[in-house]
Amino acid sequence: MVVLDAARRVLGASRRARESLQGLVEGAPFPDELLDTGVGRTALEIPLDVDGQRETLLYLSAPGDLAAYEELRAGFTAAVSHELRTPLARLMALLDSVSLPGADTAALVEQARGEVVQMGELIDDVLFLSELESGRVVVSLGSTPALGVLERVIDRLAPRAEAAGMVIELRCPASVELPVRQRMLEVLAGNLIENAIRYAGDGARCTVEVSRDAAGATLVVVDDGRGVPEQDLPRLFERFFRSDRARASRGTGLGLAIVKHIVTSAGGSVEARNGGAGGLEVYCTFP
Repeated sequence: MVVLDAARRVLGASRRARESLQGLVEGAPFPDELLDTGVGRTALEIPLDVDGQRETLLYLSAPGDLAAYEELRAGFTAAVSHELRTPLARLMALLDSVSLPGADTAALVEQARGEVVQMGELIDDVLFLSELESGRVVVSLGSTPALGVLERVIDRLAPRAEAAGMVIELRCPASVELPVRQRMLEVLAGNLIENAIRYAGDGARCTVEVSRDAAGATLVVVDDGRGVPEQDLPRLFERFFRSDRARASRGTGLGLAIVKHIVTSAGGSVEARNGGAGGLEVYCTFP
């Protein structure tokens, strides 16, 4: 992505553009040879009016990138619409039932409230993931001591864990830091623990462990619950994917997708495995 002024001088450029385009210098004329499709790029120019000044937003891509982006955007929009349609249909059915003779109005209204809450959570997760992917939210800006943040997250989720009969254990040295902002660590740990509470099953145990060695730092969340079918493990971090055992849950289907985006944006990697004695293990590794 490159921004040009009215004289087609370079005003700014994305990091990827600066690294991959030879001859790109801020303040200098944009080299028109970079637009030559013979080098395997396609160009999209968007004229802008910024404070009365004419500018151009220039997007350079590999062949097929724009089509792939449009396909991805259309698929994401369709998935969001589908995910919203289900609670909306349940909400309408509940509201229609209120007028039936002998209806328990208070109970129906409470169920309707739950559907509204679920839709709100889905919208919040969609917006947050969109901000992550657009770069409007900075993930890694310094390091955060992990212990205090994880203790607060576990305390916040304690009532939900207790309701599910889950015991959460924290193992984290006070000296270990993770290379993400505090807010991102809260979201990361919260989504992983909520995933365990929601899907591990009643009476499961969850262990949150942070460690560091010469290669980097690792955040691991392990439960001894029902686990995930082996064929579903590679898809756990896809948007809206739910394993067959989790389809009855009221989760948004975006929690682990957000986890993956936060970890990879900080230069790390994430992996899900089935535990040897059952349950799910999620490893977030930071270099």
